[in-house]
Amino acid sequence: MRRRGKKTKNESESTGKVGQEKPKVAPGQPAPLQPSYYPEPAVNIESKPAFARESRSYADDRMQIVTQPESPSTPPASSDEILRQPATPAPTPAAVPQERRAPRGVVVLAIGLPGSGKTTWFKRRGVTPLSSDLLRTILFDDITEQRYQGLVFSTLRSLLRARLIAKMPWNYVDATNLSPHERRQWIKMARSFGYEVQALFFDVPLEVCLERNSRRERAVQEEVMRRMAEKLRPPSFKEGFAKIVVVRVKKQDGDSSDGRSLQ
Repeated sequence: MRRRGKKTKNESESTGKVGQEKPKVAPGQPAPLQPSYYPEPAVNIESKPAFARESRSYADDRMQIVTQPESPSTPPASSDEILRQPATPAPTPAAVPQERRAPRGVVVLAIGLPGSGKTTWFKRRGVTPLSSDLLRTILFDDITEQRYQGLVFSTLRSLLRARLIAKMPWNYVDATNLSPHERRQWIKMARSFGYEVQALFFDVPLEVCLERNSRRERAVQEEVMRRMAEKLRPPSFKEGFAKIVVVRVKKQDGDSSDGRSLQ
């Protein structure tokens, strides 16, 4: 016969577990009901890994900083590219235990002032984007035409919708996309088709954009450029972007930011 070990002071007679002692009952009295559930001991929340902290580290992996070559004749560096594979959306508490469905493709939104290098960036990589400037030239023979913005962008969205219906894997939109309000319709459309959305943000100083713009055959007026600069807002993951690539001018003076403020 196996001998049972000696019980400690707080062990239960019936279970041997701490905190569940068998109550003493007076002779002739019915035994009191015992609760079948005991609350778990309080846990210090700070001792557990915070989800917000995990989200920040995950967002760090989705942020990429690249620089523009100083000369258009300089070939782009291999690291100076948008990711060839779709980024995985950041996990949420409700979505962690579930399987995520892979996106059908990617929509890349260029964001930046005229003269920030958006069109050049695409051209140097052999990419033909859906371009608002090209559409203005096709429709009105004038790249600077601003009177029919609604018509230009409704047509541009129709072109993107056609590509998404055709299940084209990579789609690029070359427009200024200055504010979250202007970007919202693109993001909503792409996600409704099951596409991931990435931001290509050209973080270039206004003075550099003005200098480049002045060398163009048909330049945007400086007053218009300055109004657009006031309207420009950096992209945020809160808008629904799966990845943000920040493009800056190489050897930009006084630039010490690592891009984390964009999150």
